Amino acid sequence: MSGTGALFSRREALRLGLLASLLPGSATAATGGFLMVGDRALFGALAPVLLAGALPIGKDRAAAIEVVVAGVERAVAGLPPSTQAELRQLFDLLGFAPTRLLLTGLWGDWPEISPERLDAFLVDWRQSSIGLLRVAYFALHELVFAAWYGNPQSWSRIGYPGPPELS
Repeated sequence: MSGTGALFSRREALRLGLLASLLPGSATAATGGFLMVGDRALFGALAPVLLAGALPIGKDRAAAIEVVVAGVERAVAGLPPSTQAELRQLFDLLGFAPTRLLLTGLWGDWPEISPERLDAFLVDWRQSSIGLLRVAYFALHELVFAAWYGNPQSWSRIGYPGPPELS
């Protein structure tokens, strides 16, 4: 990461851009916001792995995962356009099966990949000697955590009473 606070350094962004330029265009339809259908599937699969133990179990779990996905959408919407562009490149790389296989070792669609395999890929990226993969891991991690823990629905699960009322 550069000293300017950018999500990716110029060199890392160039590498990501070169990989993204190999993509044949986005094959998934937009959902009306920043996230495409495939991006929503990505975060729907990653949320239970990254938030292991924090999400409800049972009938409320699917709704909580949707809350996370919607929160990621809101979080990305609040980012500068340059950061959104970098995230779009990352999401496109992860959404295209050949580049997903190259970067993660995972071929199947996100909902079909086991939590154990998702966790292994995330650990690999978090501990990678390649800075771009570590930065990409932290981008995914921070978006999911901001989406869940920034939502009042999660606060009671962690014993947080909410922000103090201003008088």
